[in-house]
Parts: sequence; structure tokens; C-alpha cells
Amino acid sequence: MPDYTPTPADKFTFGLWTVGNTGRDPFGESTRSGLKAPYIVQKLAELGAWGVNLHDNDLVPISSNASERDSIVAEFKQALSDHGLVVPMATTNLFGDPAFKDGAFTSADARVRAYALQKTMQSMDLGAELGAKTYVFWGGREGTEVDAGGKLLDAMGWFRDSLNFLAEYSESQGYGYRFALEPKPNEPRADIFLPTVGSALGFIATLDKHELFGVNPEFAHETMAGLNFTHAVAQAIDAKKLFHIDLNDQKMGRFDQDLRFGAENPKGAFFLVQLLEESGYDGPRHFDAHALRTEDEAGVWAFAKGCMKTYLILKEKAAQFAADSEIQAALAAYRVEDAELAQLTGTFSAENATALKARTFDRAALGARGPGLEHLDQLTMELLLGVR
Repeated sequence: MPDYTPTPADKFTFGLWTVGNTGRDPFGESTRSGLKAPYIVQKLAELGAWGVNLHDNDLVPISSNASERDSIVAEFKQALSDHGLVVPMATTNLFGDPAFKDGAFTSADARVRAYALQKTMQSMDLGAELGAKTYVFWGGREGTEVDAGGKLLDAMGWFRDSLNFLAEYSESQGYGYRFALEPKPNEPRADIFLPTVGSALGFIATLDKHELFGVNPEFAHETMAGLNFTHAVAQAIDAKKLFHIDLNDQKMGRFDQDLRFGAENPKGAFFLVQLLEESGYDGPRHFDAHALRTEDEAGVWAFAKGCMKTYLILKEKAAQFAADSEIQAALAAYRVEDAELAQLTGTFSAENATALKARTFDRAALGARGPGLEHLDQLTMELLLGVR
């Protein structure tokens, strides 16, 4: 059997916060020790990863002074150089500190909003120093528990002003960042602003430099909302706004679990991998997940290896799907093409509209036709279960 060993060419990345997760949750303390950033770089390189991503405070504690910051960053950069890893994406922790308990860019306190901008600019400086070209905004505290504060419309304006400001800052510094908004419906706030990919895409259209902004969809986040993640990714690709992606897994209706990729929804993960590979997406395959709280350090690296291995297995399955003659015949039967109708419906003209209105359709026959989706879905299951 193939060993499915990843290489940097696969563009697999992890966050310092993912493999560095200590297993702490709201009901229990850490179950394993934290890992130093240079050690994480070393271990990920040994496993075949391409890069590592970070929030500012994943690397530099929020209380660090300038000299401490420079020492930490220098050590990290040396580890990247020694082990050949890159930093494709950076982001800011605007959710952990109590200052952001009622929002960062959308706080009703102007001082908090200003501090959030300051902190983000400094984090963008760090990301640029490390070579990052994508900058992600996850608004974990941008939302409400109650709406009695009446800030909803103002909050959208504050959010917009902040992103416009930061885009201009990036351009003024020559950083060349592309920005990606990461939607999530809830947790830690009861309701988070821009909860889904569709809402983020709508908001992006209102920004001054909207061409610089895309989305960073996450499997778990759309699943928490009861949505189909592959559909959301397809919409982002169609809009040419898939700037980054977070891969993990999730049980629907639960808290944000960040499970190992493919661990819960292998069929959904398959269609996602198939979409990414066949669409030509060439960005990072970022695993925003973490090992189960039950695990020790060995379990952390088993988790990381498993994320990458599952992706490669599903990538191979996607190639088998494309080469399977019975599956392709079922697909061909499912799609009914008509060259004349394609010409009539492809572009509006008065002549096309008149001809289409005059066309006779056999409505009963259209309704009676069975498209064969049960058969096609069963073939897909057989492929995934390894009997084809």
C-alpha cells in the first residue's frame, strides 16, 4: 500500500496554536505540556509539512518587551531556516485578552477599537517579517451575547473602517497582503458577526479595497451552522475569493471541536478535497485542528500526521473517481446537454427570448426522468470504502 508520505509540495500547514494545543477546555485544565515554537517547526518539518502559521501571541507573549520580542522572533526565524519551513499566513489574537471581551474592531469602546488596530498593525509587521502573504481576520469576539446595546449597524461600520484602515496600512508598508475573513456563527460570542461564507462575501463587497479581501472558510464553522462546507467553498471559488482554507472536522450541532481532518465526515471531506484539487486551488492546505484532549505528545504528532495522510488518501480517491468508467458513465447520464438550448439561454437577446418562449417542453417527461443519483452516490460510497 502507498505510505501517503507528505512533502512540502503538498502545501500542508499547521498553526502554532494547533499542534501546540495543551488540551485545556472550559471544564478542565491542560492535559499535556506546551511546546516551544522552534521545536514545533522541527517536528512539522520531519513529518513533511510545508509551513506553519501563527497568531502574534502564539509566538510572542502579549507581555513581552521589545528586546524579548526580537529575541523570540530571531530564534523562530532560525528554526524556519534550519528546517526549511515557511510562514504563509499570519493573524492577530483579538479574542484572548480581557480587553476584547466585548469585541475588538466592533467594541463600543473607541479605546478598544484603537488598541485593536495598533495590535493588528504590529502583528502585520511580524507576519511580513516572517514572509507571510496572507493575513486572516477571525472575529471571535466581534459579536454579542445580547443586543440590548443597540450597536449592530454601528458595529458593521466600525468593522468596515478598521479593515479599510488596515488594508491601507499594508499598502503603505509595501507588505502586499491578501486578507481573508474567517466566518463563524457562534462561540465564544453567542452570535458572531459575519457568521457564514456568504455573509462575509457580501460584506467584502462594501470595502474600499475589496479586491484585496477574500475568505478563509473553516470546515467546523460552517458545519456548526448546519451548512454544507463544500458548497460554501464552491461559492468562494466561484467568486474568486478563496484566499485560504482551514481543514478540520466537526460533529454537527456541537461546540467547535476542531477534530482531525476527515475524522467525522469522510464523505464530506472527500468532496471537499475533490473540489480543491479539480478547481486548481493552489493555496495552503491549512489544518486548523488539534489532537484530542486525551492525548500526550505522541498523540499530537499522530494527529498531525493523520490530517495530512487523510488528505492524500482522499486526493488519490478523487483521481480514482475521475478514472472510474462506471462512475463517469453515471455522471454523463446525469447531465443532459442540449447545444441549441445552450445557445438560447447562454446570452440574452430579444431573439433568444422570443425563441425560448415559443419552445415546447414536455413537462411530464422532465418530471418523470430519474437522474440516477442513488446509483451514483452508492458508487461513490463503494469507492470510499475501498471495494472499487
